[in-house]
Amino acid sequence: MSMKFPPISSKAPVMLHGADYNPEQWLRYPEVLQEDLRLMKLAGCNVMSVGIFSWVSLEPEEGVFTFGWLDQLLDSFALNGIYAFLATPSGARPAWMSEKYPEVLRVERNRVRNLHGVRHNHCYTSPVYREKTATLNGKLAERYAHHPAVIGWHISNEFGGECHCDLCQAEFRGWLKNKYKDSLDELNHAWWATFWSHTYTSWEQVESPAPHGENQVHGLNLDWRRFVSERTINFCQHEIDSVRSFNLELPVTTNMHNIDGVDYRKLAEILDVISWDAYPAWGYTDDGDNARLAAWTAMHHDLFRTLKQKPFLLMESTPSLTNWQSVSKLKRPGMHMLSSLQAVAHGSDSVQYFQWRKSRGSSEKFHGAVVDHSGHEETRVFKDVAEVGKTLAGLADVVGTSTPVQTAIIYDWDNRWAIKDAQGIRNSGLHYEETVLQHYRALWEQGIAVDMIGIEDDLSAYKLVIAPMLYLISEENGKRIEKYVENGGTFLATYWSGVVGETDLCHLGGFPGPLRRTLGIWAEETEGLHSRDLNGLVMKDGNALTLTGDYDAHEIAELIHLEGAEALAHYRSDFYAGQPALTMNRLGEGRAYHLATRVKDTAFYVELYSAVTRKAGISRTLDTNLPTGVTVQLRTDGEHDYLFVQNFSDMEQAVELDGREYSDLRTGTEAPHVLNLPVNGLVMLKRKH
Repeated sequence: MSMKFPPISSKAPVMLHGADYNPEQWLRYPEVLQEDLRLMKLAGCNVMSVGIFSWVSLEPEEGVFTFGWLDQLLDSFALNGIYAFLATPSGARPAWMSEKYPEVLRVERNRVRNLHGVRHNHCYTSPVYREKTATLNGKLAERYAHHPAVIGWHISNEFGGECHCDLCQAEFRGWLKNKYKDSLDELNHAWWATFWSHTYTSWEQVESPAPHGENQVHGLNLDWRRFVSERTINFCQHEIDSVRSFNLELPVTTNMHNIDGVDYRKLAEILDVISWDAYPAWGYTDDGDNARLAAWTAMHHDLFRTLKQKPFLLMESTPSLTNWQSVSKLKRPGMHMLSSLQAVAHGSDSVQYFQWRKSRGSSEKFHGAVVDHSGHEETRVFKDVAEVGKTLAGLADVVGTSTPVQTAIIYDWDNRWAIKDAQGIRNSGLHYEETVLQHYRALWEQGIAVDMIGIEDDLSAYKLVIAPMLYLISEENGKRIEKYVENGGTFLATYWSGVVGETDLCHLGGFPGPLRRTLGIWAEETEGLHSRDLNGLVMKDGNALTLTGDYDAHEIAELIHLEGAEALAHYRSDFYAGQPALTMNRLGEGRAYHLATRVKDTAFYVELYSAVTRKAGISRTLDTNLPTGVTVQLRTDGEHDYLFVQNFSDMEQAVELDGREYSDLRTGTEAPHVLNLPVNGLVMLKRKH
């Protein structure tokens, strides 16, 4: 059975390789534009994202449009075998618009309207801004939707931010009226507004959170975040509507980035292709743990792949360094190839960069680029990029291949928003994302593929579902998890789960709320620990997972009582020494585990998930023990598997294969029984499915 998706564009059924390109910055330098075409082909680049911040070059004054330079560029691309993602330029508007229509500028939380400047400084509600974007987008679509060089729409750029103007306040109130069925009583109950006598008696009293106003009603804060996310998505849909009809076959994407302000699961519903911008700080971590950063990046690749359960695009990455991280380190030898192919290993059908050529001025003039200010190909970075281009050209068979997955982690925006707003337990840092990473990394270290799913997604597709700190969960979704376990699934939850429902009201009757029967425990108290505090998790003799060991625990400890579950480990010290710290509950045909404390040691999670996945019947990509910092990821077409063995350990490593027949994907020769991986090294393998 084929397990392959069509390419992003039938025009380019290959791995896409390219960059953000800003030719409008170089219109006074025609020799530079001509040289760029030569260098693009030399670097093995076949696609560019163009027009992202080109509004003033396309409409220098209201109603006056200048497309000649873009005509010439796209025609040159077509003649040279280069394709384009054509952007709508709404990420930054011209100064003439801000001057004539100041309402397009955002109002911040302090209720002060911004001046013209920077980017993403516009109101998504503004009728003027919507009218102007639709007009320009429509003219772009009418002119270029069928251009032979154009293979997709790149809608705006890295949507984000929020506006608190009167227009947005009115839209927010309308959104709330719709959600709460025009009932202030329902809103007041959902927000527990009797707290501090904050009951609303008219809709006009409701305002968005403000630093000098209301910001302590968690239900309000959560609904505002939901509204901002939906308003952003609504604006993106407005842009899509303005271009879609001109060519229904042209796919639409928008480049996402690692923020929590927009619910990307909902944004993904209106897109054809997922793309994102990855900028890990390779070589710069406080603890020197490059493997942790690699796992963090891999987790997000998997998140974006999971959004539509098909290949995505790495729309931006840096070929060398950035200009905005606290320390701008150069990529070490081999790291550009390794980090680029890491994206492919996790499901990307492209490697693209910001930027193609370094700007001469302004804030990004020192941001990494394929072409430096020197302007030629005799640089280390250009040669690294050309090597990646050559490698990607040999991976046409991998394009469109899928990622079979048996394990999922629940990672939802509502939960992130609510948990970060919670006051109590540990205000110095709940570290939600780091908690998720602890669990993800243990699977990554073993070469076990993971989907990053939402609470509403189908759980039955997985043998194991993990829910770190599932603080916010509805009664309905609690029942879905319960049924999943009863039907034979394996579920693992942690401390600080099942605490509040969908409006951020605490569940009554004891925590973990709707997960209580599934987990077979009652969580009586949850304690935050100071950084100086240390407890421990000690495995019990003869436990059902056959694990041994004594592991340090810190930051959070939950005091639980068994209600059908059995204890697999207990606390080491303090007044709750000997009480359960890790439990297992048998429910129907399945099992549910609960981890009551945050364990420090990565090795604990590796050992835990090695045992849990083994019992759940989950197979590794490569049936062998991997050195720490080495991972294996897989893509398949249903006939052949493509394995990416990657070394992020900062030292040379050897990996023993598992006895199956493998060939080297680059050379086609038989792979040795033991792979020797240099620092920042990787090997790509092929085997029969």
